Amino acid sequence: MLPKRFAGFGPVVTGLFVALGLSMSAGAAHAAGNDPVIGTRNVVVADPTVPRPPGTPCVVQLFNDVTFTDFNTRPYDYAPPASCGSRWSKVVLEADFSVTAGRQFDRTASLWLSGVNLYFGTTQEPSAAVSPSWHVERDLTDYTTMLRQPGKGQAIIGNVVNSTYTGIIHGSARLLFYPASLIAPAAQVPDAVYPLGADAVGDTAILNGPTDKLAKTLSLPRNVVRAYLDVFAQSQSGDEFWYTCVPDQYAAQVQECGGGNFREAEVSIDGQPAGVAPVYPWIYTGGIDPYLWRPTPGVQTLNFMPYRVDLTPFAGQLSDGSPHEVALSVAGAHGYFSTTATLLVYRDRHAQQVNGHITRNTLVGQPPTPTIGSTLATDSSGNLTGDITTQLTRQFVIEGYATGSSGRVVSSVTQTVGFNDVQRFTINASTYRQQTEQLTQVDSVSQSRVGPLLTVEYRAHAAYPLSVDYNQQVASDGSLSAATTTHQGYITHGERRLLGFPVYKADISNTVDSADTLNFDASGALTSHTGQQSAQSFRFNDSFGSCYRTDLSTASGALATYATGQGCPDQQNRVWWIAHPDGSPDSRNLQVDW
Repeated sequence: MLPKRFAGFGPVVTGLFVALGLSMSAGAAHAAGNDPVIGTRNVVVADPTVPRPPGTPCVVQLFNDVTFTDFNTRPYDYAPPASCGSRWSKVVLEADFSVTAGRQFDRTASLWLSGVNLYFGTTQEPSAAVSPSWHVERDLTDYTTMLRQPGKGQAIIGNVVNSTYTGIIHGSARLLFYPASLIAPAAQVPDAVYPLGADAVGDTAILNGPTDKLAKTLSLPRNVVRAYLDVFAQSQSGDEFWYTCVPDQYAAQVQECGGGNFREAEVSIDGQPAGVAPVYPWIYTGGIDPYLWRPTPGVQTLNFMPYRVDLTPFAGQLSDGSPHEVALSVAGAHGYFSTTATLLVYRDRHAQQVNGHITRNTLVGQPPTPTIGSTLATDSSGNLTGDITTQLTRQFVIEGYATGSSGRVVSSVTQTVGFNDVQRFTINASTYRQQTEQLTQVDSVSQSRVGPLLTVEYRAHAAYPLSVDYNQQVASDGSLSAATTTHQGYITHGERRLLGFPVYKADISNTVDSADTLNFDASGALTSHTGQQSAQSFRFNDSFGSCYRTDLSTASGALATYATGQGCPDQQNRVWWIAHPDGSPDSRNLQVDW
């Protein structure tokens, strides 16, 4: 992706494991397992890695030290491990990437197997003196059913290497399989995994506008009892900076990209609205001002987390033996979003046929149309000030039933989704300033019940705050400065309840604050940058005693401070191996035992 000022926007510029699962993981914040060296200019993040169960894993290498110098895919063959059986307590993807020193844009990176996405993220940009390297992990336990079979995979990192763009990207990836044991039992994984899209090996689909969709018609088992859709929606090209865009009628006036700044992923089944997934405002390592993200990138920039949509109310409908279209679109898409999704299905193993229907769906008839407001005003001297506001709140309930071996199970998803954005502009002869304050929020309750009393529910809250202050000042000699400060947050709370009583809670807070100033001469050439600094704070805790705390700060492109474990018992991070401190979907703690 291009840095913002070069992209044409704006002016110049659960039960058993409690008793038996005694293992805790230290939850290291980086690949090496040791604290990074103060002063390093290599990539450093506060994010936890995937906690591991006890035991020695079997390792399957997907590819090793592959170079990415063009837009061709890098294929690989996969076979399940021969010495670890087919029941695993956990499956973890590990990948390591690097890019040689020089000039190179950030690039989208993805790994695939049998059409299913294993990893999605972007790459770190290098500098003339720094060849950055980084490590990513993803919990793939829920995809166990697919991983029991051999398949074809591919790595995709489109890259250009020539006399101008010299950075060569290298990558390696492997899967770690932890055998199930008494103290680390196998997870109750989905019984079937279905990739959306037409590519049998795997790739993203491009959605240019809100009517475009990623769709797959599937013939599903006749005994579906639960279903979930893991969704990725990544902004690209003209949509890369969607969070700073304005409605078309104001674009020329404030010198910004059009199309508005509301984006949301919409899920449908057979054309009927079935759920929504908020779009996270990821900022890539070349975004707005590349120095903001050296050496610490923005929230999840190198390793996106999918958003899981609960489609369980549709279980009875999906079990009727007819083909069903599952589709994904992006409201507000304006050229373009890269998307992928994976459907996860649980079956009733004691019934060949499940019957049921949707009984209530109030999402139908609630289009994702935000309300726009403006106080923009221009005075007699041509100076412009004022705000553009974008707001949308929707509340809906989707309910259905499925009758199988446990009787009639009624499932519902109740959700409130909110988007609130204020763009504040100050534009005159010497100043172009745009201040963005955005908050995306989702509150949901997924509930399943058998009879009048036996109820299991999962409550979730997610908040994605974003602040961007871009302040460009022009001096009397024609030189200018462009100061940027940003704040990103990823805040979630999850809670499982049984008969109304909480049995598991988990909280995540991941924030990144960055600042830098670019300085240009009168010809528009970059002369220097000043004041680079950033800070990341990552917090995780759950009701089983997990505690993870890591804080870091950077200055002038180098790590300035790093502290981990402070505030946890004994000043050490300890995370239960079944926890998901990275924010990835967590099904092990959300099991419905019927």
